[in-house]
Amino acid sequence: MKRRIEPGDVLPDVEYVNVRAAKRRELSQIKKLRRVDVGPFAMFAFESWDTMWLQVQEMLHIEKGGPAQLPDELAAYNPLIPQGRELVATVMFQIEDEVQRKAVLAQLGGVEETAFMTVGGARIAGVPEADQDRTNAEGKASSVQFIHFPFTPDQVAAFRAPGAQVVIGFGHPNYGHMAVMPEPVRATLAGDFD
Repeated sequence: MKRRIEPGDVLPDVEYVNVRAAKRRELSQIKKLRRVDVGPFAMFAFESWDTMWLQVQEMLHIEKGGPAQLPDELAAYNPLIPQGRELVATVMFQIEDEVQRKAVLAQLGGVEETAFMTVGGARIAGVPEADQDRTNAEGKASSVQFIHFPFTPDQVAAFRAPGAQVVIGFGHPNYGHMAVMPEPVRATLAGDFD
């Protein structure tokens, strides 16, 4: 499994526009089997080489930065591709009403530090992406968080076991929600481990 997007993997925009609609449809179907809703607002989208490749292509297409933009996009998105024995999730707090969104996020400072997963009796603590703080000095959480879940070999084996119950959630005092990962999602993500 590829662990990095290399410059040669990225299509020039003149080629990408010809396959863009098909790739977006294809990835839309793949992403459905990589998502878990947790509580009323959080959605975990588990990333892969394919999801990050599409993100890089879309950023290059939308921002029109050309080859000069590519190194920054690779630096931003390659760290979100799972490496070996880990899963990586983009967590989005989806609250449409702006007033409600600000009020909720103002109470969720540090939520990224409380993400966890359980499988086979083991608790896997989420590790926030360290590229920047996603809780500001006033204690307001960002609506988008990037969280790594590092597994031991035994935890990978437990996750891969058919029918394994995987729970994902937050232990934050203002967002103590959990969800059982649907079996089709678990089975899809089991293929992400080396």
